[in-house]
Amino acid sequence: MAYLTAKARKFPVSRLKAFASERTAGTELLFNDAKVKVEVPDGRSWNGVDFGLFSAGASMSLQWAPVAVESGTVVVDNSSAFRMDNNVPLVVPEVNPHAIFDNNGSPYKLISNPNCSTIQMVVALKPLHDEFKIRKIIVSTYQSVTGKGKKGLEALESEMRNEPQASFTHFKPIAYNIVPQVDAFLENGYTKEEMKMVNETRKIFEDDSISVSPTTVRVPVYGGHSESIYVEFEKNVDIKKVMLLLHSFPGLIVQDDPSSQIYPVPIDCYGKDEVFVGRVRMDLEHPKAINMWVVADNLRKGAATNAVQILEKIIEKVNS
Repeated sequence: MAYLTAKARKFPVSRLKAFASERTAGTELLFNDAKVKVEVPDGRSWNGVDFGLFSAGASMSLQWAPVAVESGTVVVDNSSAFRMDNNVPLVVPEVNPHAIFDNNGSPYKLISNPNCSTIQMVVALKPLHDEFKIRKIIVSTYQSVTGKGKKGLEALESEMRNEPQASFTHFKPIAYNIVPQVDAFLENGYTKEEMKMVNETRKIFEDDSISVSPTTVRVPVYGGHSESIYVEFEKNVDIKKVMLLLHSFPGLIVQDDPSSQIYPVPIDCYGKDEVFVGRVRMDLEHPKAINMWVVADNLRKGAATNAVQILEKIIEKVNS
């Protein structure tokens, strides 16, 4: 997905190399009308490589990202391996682009891509946080089966055909169902996915005082995550100012006319790079709180697009 996104966004690529495990090695990708054979990496794989986009899971990233960095490659890692490492920036380009670069203006050699659910939420909340300062977030997610990759989609399709599974990919049946569990449960009763949203939001906003209370849910949707967000601020909120801020923020598209049934839905956001916001309204009782609905393609802005945008920021800085 990342290399396709790079192609769609016309990211300057003179040579593409593709690496994966032995299971995938030997297959071919088509990039700019040329076939690229997938290879198994070794210690010399990154020699002469400027940028590396890693999206093969935490174990592969832990093994090979340091090797690539040692070779001089700037790595953007889409796994959870380094997200909470204090020495590795966690970046959403619309939100904290400054974190890409060190005090000398040079890009860090290893940069982490946040979790998909976190990315779309912080993009939607960034202009509001700057204006009103967030105190508390309560978020419930409605996450696509593609969050589990190809096998997540295949699980839904097989269940729709009434084909039994040996074990449930989504912990429970997903066809005609919703499952209030994304990833494994922790001792505190929250899932790993939920704690990612807590910890990553605080790191990206550089504010550990923000209270985040998440519930992550898997739904039988092919592509696109949705989020219902209650957000409470330090200051009283002017809803007209909120809408103005959302409309003017890069990377956000506001779709908000409930009387005409205009609001974001996953099927309309699938395959798009932006974050979509709608159903923005004041809380019924709290003058410092609003509710909003946020949708994004979890494979695009929630993963591949965000990674490529980080590289675009680096290129932009180099060329400035």
